[in-house]
Amino acid sequence: MKRKIDVTVGSLSGALDRFERAWQRGATGRSRSAEVRLTFESLPVLLKNLTPARWTLLEAVKRSGPMSINELARLLGRNYKNVHTDVTRLVELGLIERIADQRIAVAWDTITAEMRLAA
Repeated sequence: MKRKIDVTVGSLSGALDRFERAWQRGATGRSRSAEVRLTFESLPVLLKNLTPARWTLLEAVKRSGPMSINELARLLGRNYKNVHTDVTRLVELGLIERIADQRIAVAWDTITAEMRLAA
C-alpha cells in the first residue's frame, strides 16, 4: 500500500476542526481512510524545516533505500554533522524513520503540499 502525507500551512484551529470532524464521523460509524498531515503555522516555518538540502536528502534516501547517515553524507557529498542535523529534524517531523541497526528510510511514497492564500 502506498503511504501519503500531506504537508500544509495552517492554524491550530484548523487542525482542531479537522480532528473534530474525524471524531464526529467515528462517533456516527462513518469511516474514512486515515489521513496523515503535517501542518506548519506559516510558510516561513515550513521552508525553515523543509529546506532544499533536506528535500534533496529525502529524495536520495527514497531512491537509494535504507542507509546509514554516514552513507548518506558520502552519497550527497555533504558534511556528516550537517546531514545528521537534517536527518534528526526530519525524524522529528515524521518524514524519515529509523529502522533496524540505526539505518534511516523514508516512510512515505508521496508527500503533497498545500498552501492557501489568506483571504
